[in-house]
Amino acid sequence: MSTDAESSKLPVREHIRSFCIIAHIDHGKSTLADRLMEHTGLLGERDKTAQYLDRMDIERERGITIKAQAVRMNYEADDGTVYQLDLIDTPGHVDFNYEVSRSLAACDGVLLVVDAAQGVEAQTLANVYLALDADLEIIPVINKIDLPSADVDNAKAEIEEMVGLDASQAICVSAKTGQGIDELLEAIVTYLPAPKADPEGPVKALIIDSWWDNYRGVISLVRVMSGTMRAKQEVRFMATDKRYDILETGVFAPEPRKLDKLEAGEVGFLICNIKDVVDSKVGDTIVLASDGESDPLPGFQEVQQMVFAGVFPTDSNQYADLRDALGKLTLNDASVTWEPETSDALGFGFRLGFLGLLHMEIIQERLEREYNLDLITTAPSVKFRITHNDGTVEIVDNPARFPDTGDIQMIEEPMIIGRIQLPEDYLGPVIKLCQERRGIQQDLTYMTTTRVQLTYELPLAEVVFGFYDQLKSCSRGYASLDYDHGEYRRANLVRLDLMVNGEKVDALSLITHKDNSFFRGRDLCVKMKEEIPRQQFEVAIQAAVGSRIIARTTVKALRKNVLAKCYGGDASRKRKLLEKQKKGKKRLKAVGNVEIPQGAFHAILKLDQ
Repeated sequence: MSTDAESSKLPVREHIRSFCIIAHIDHGKSTLADRLMEHTGLLGERDKTAQYLDRMDIERERGITIKAQAVRMNYEADDGTVYQLDLIDTPGHVDFNYEVSRSLAACDGVLLVVDAAQGVEAQTLANVYLALDADLEIIPVINKIDLPSADVDNAKAEIEEMVGLDASQAICVSAKTGQGIDELLEAIVTYLPAPKADPEGPVKALIIDSWWDNYRGVISLVRVMSGTMRAKQEVRFMATDKRYDILETGVFAPEPRKLDKLEAGEVGFLICNIKDVVDSKVGDTIVLASDGESDPLPGFQEVQQMVFAGVFPTDSNQYADLRDALGKLTLNDASVTWEPETSDALGFGFRLGFLGLLHMEIIQERLEREYNLDLITTAPSVKFRITHNDGTVEIVDNPARFPDTGDIQMIEEPMIIGRIQLPEDYLGPVIKLCQERRGIQQDLTYMTTTRVQLTYELPLAEVVFGFYDQLKSCSRGYASLDYDHGEYRRANLVRLDLMVNGEKVDALSLITHKDNSFFRGRDLCVKMKEEIPRQQFEVAIQAAVGSRIIARTTVKALRKNVLAKCYGGDASRKRKLLEKQKKGKKRLKAVGNVEIPQGAFHAILKLDQ
C-alpha cells in the first residue's frame, strides 16, 4: 500500500499504468474508483465519501459524472514491485461522450465496467468502440456481483456476443463491498501496457483538460508524450503560439500534490500563470519555446453542438457577469459555444450551443450555482438548413431568425441514427414512441434471446423535446439510447409563434413539423395559461403559424364585485355599474402589459410530457 514516503519515489516508466474506467451511466464507475483509491491507501477513513472524484455538488446530487477526473495511486503488487497508477474516471451519459474521448487520449488501457444485473447497454458499446479506435488494451470488469439480481454468466455472455471481447478473463467485483478489488489491481499491472513514451525526446504534452482557478489562473491537465517537464521551463502553446514559464508541476493524489517534474508517460497538471482562458485550449500541444518547428500531436475531434438555446439574465445588470462566467466555464468545457443575442421579450443575453438536453441543464445549473446568476433559458432548437428562393443556403439555429415562408424554397433538418437497447417485453411501446416522433426503422436485432437492439433514424428536433424521458417511461427505465449524427433530410417545417395579448413573444417561438403544429400550438397555449397570472383584464394567448391563428386560450380577468353594495333596487343600476366596469377593463386591456413569468419558459420544455 502507498504511503507519503513511497509517493516521493517515482517508479520507472515500465511500472507506470495509465488507464480510465468506461461504462454505461450508473454502472458503478465512480464507486469503483473510490475502492481503488481506498485499496491503494489514498483514502483514509476520514476521507471516505461516496463518489469521491465527483467534486461538483451537481454531480453528487444527480449521481452522475460530468467532468472526467484524474488521480495518481501507488500500488505494491504481490511480487513486491511498486506501480504508479494514473486513473481517469469518465462520464457515462451520451451527452458527455467527448469527455470520454479526451480521457482515452491520455491512457494506454481501459477498464470496461458492466453491471452484472443490467448487462451490456447502449453506452457500453459506444465507449468500447472509442477505446478500440484508440487501439487500447481492454480489461472487462463485471460489477455489482453482490446484488440479488446479479447474473454474472449472462453478463459474460453479453460481453462476448455483443462486444466481441473474451470474457473468460473478466474480473468479477463489487465496488460497493470491495470484493474482487485486489484481483482487479493485479490484473491492471499484469495486462495493461506501460506507456510508449520517450523520456529523452523533445518535450511534448497534450492538454486533456483545463479549468480556471480564482487564485492561480488557468490550470492545465496534461499527458506528457515525450521529454520531461519541470518548473522554470519556458513552453509554447502551439494553437495560440503563446509562451509562458512553468511555475509548478504536480499530480492529483487525490488532492493536488506538487512535484519537481512530470516525465514522459505521466498525467499531471501545469500552472503557468495564464490569465486569458483561451490560451490553454483543450487538445493543444505544449512544446519547449526553444524547440523550432515541431509537429503538433493529434488533438481531439471537434465536437458538434446539436442543441441551441438562448440564455438571458433575469436582471439586465447581470449581463456582464454572465459574459465573464461563460468565458470561465467554457475554458474546461470547450463543447459549449456562445454568441451575443437580443430578444424583444428578454433583452440582452447569449445564444448557447450544447451537445444535448442534459448538457444544457447542467450548464445552466452550473452558471447559476458557481457564478451566482439568475437565468432564463428559452426553448431548445437545432440547426436547420434553409435554401432560399434565390438559391442561397442559410443555417438557422434560432426560431426568431427563421425567414418568412414565402422566401423559403426548401428546409432540411438534422437526423440522428439512434440505437436503442431494451428487453423485448417493451418493444411495442418503444416502436410506437419512435413512430410518433417521425422515426424511420432501420434495423431490429436480437442481441440475446431476451434483449433487442432497435435502430431508428430520427429527427434531432423531435429527440430534444422529452424523447429520452418518454423512452425511459415507456420501458420502465430499462431502455438505453446511444446515437450518431446523420445527414440532413428535407422536411415540411413551420415556425410556431406564441402571442400574448396580441404581442408576439419571440423567446417562446419554436420550429415544428406542419402536421404537428396544431397539437403543439394547443399544448403550448394550455401550458402558458397555467403559467401566466390573472390580470385585471382578459388575456388572450394564441398560437400562430405565419398570419394564421391555429389555437387560442384565454386567461380570465380578475373581477372585483362592483355590486357588493347594491342590496336590491332597480336592475338598471346594477347593469350600469357592470357596463362601467367593462369599459374600464377594455381600456386597461389596450394599454396593459403582461409580464411573462420565468416558469413559462421552463414549461415549454415539458410540452410532450
